[in-house]
Amino acid sequence: MSETLLLIGTRKGLWVARSDQARTSWEMTGPEFLMNEVFSCAIDTRGGSTRLLVGAMSSHFGPQVFRSDDLGGSWQETPNGAIRFPEDTGSALEQVWQLTPAPDSEPGVVYAGTQPSALFRSADRGETFEMVRALWDHPHREQWGGGFGGQAIHTILPDPADPARMTVAMSTGGVYQTQDSGESWNPANAGVKAYFLPDPWPEFGQCVHKVARHPGHPERMYLQNHHGVYRTDDGGESWTSIAAGLPSDFGFPIVVDPHDVDTVYVFPVVADGERIPPGGRPRVWRSTDAGATWAELSKGLPEEGFYACVMRDAMVADTGEPTGVYLGSRDGSVFASNDAGESWTQLAGHLPDVMCLRAAVIT
Repeated sequence: MSETLLLIGTRKGLWVARSDQARTSWEMTGPEFLMNEVFSCAIDTRGGSTRLLVGAMSSHFGPQVFRSDDLGGSWQETPNGAIRFPEDTGSALEQVWQLTPAPDSEPGVVYAGTQPSALFRSADRGETFEMVRALWDHPHREQWGGGFGGQAIHTILPDPADPARMTVAMSTGGVYQTQDSGESWNPANAGVKAYFLPDPWPEFGQCVHKVARHPGHPERMYLQNHHGVYRTDDGGESWTSIAAGLPSDFGFPIVVDPHDVDTVYVFPVVADGERIPPGGRPRVWRSTDAGATWAELSKGLPEEGFYACVMRDAMVADTGEPTGVYLGSRDGSVFASNDAGESWTQLAGHLPDVMCLRAAVIT
């Protein structure tokens, strides 16, 4: 019997929600890692077993990657830290912003994106990591700046069709890609605007908030920028604006439907100094034609008086039928849709600030 698992990472710990395939009722447990900031989590279902990974930051003990092989019943950590910067870098781990299992062709590999901006690779499902040195040593690195949330790699997209290819994104710095298993990296930001720079169309330096890729169509990706929503059909060689029709081109998350390469979800907020839903009305906007047109999805969401933001990793989709979509906000609300966003129910409220969600159908 399959069930749906939802990880909810907050500024004060992790909650785990579970439901059946219908996703109409949920049971929640937690908090785990109380008073730890959880900026990243992952559900690794490869190889017939499920491993949960959590990037947690304790103000006392520092950052760590935790893992569970019993759906959160117990947790293990690597002594002295799973992620450690090489001594010669002169840097230290501040936060784990992203944990991404590789495609099935690399069953033991997990990637981590960190603050400061670095990419790490694990060959043992997240127990130990090594730095991908070529990206750290990139000549652009000294010019990468810190976004409002920190200078970090927040998006890691391995190519499911070619393990040598990968796309990462950072704030600020933009999108970078490798085609040789991380031995070299090139910026991939053509067409993405950086309005805050003297040259608004630079080779790199964009404040990219999130990038999403369809698992079955790796050449198609969607990008939520610091002002701007974009699509690429050529694997990142060029980006085209698809923001027309949205109430705001500013936001943080962007999610592609795993069943339909042309269906994409965003959560617009008023930019740049307000960062609240337009009019205090939280709305998910969905395109079913690759961004040519957009429709507002509101059934079950608050009608007014909602002023919380949804962060870059706090909106996700599962692989259920129909697609399940989930969002968590900085006022501790979590909403779930079991019909591809057509209607929503509140799964949780009054949690700490929700920073990340991950959902999966498991057996």
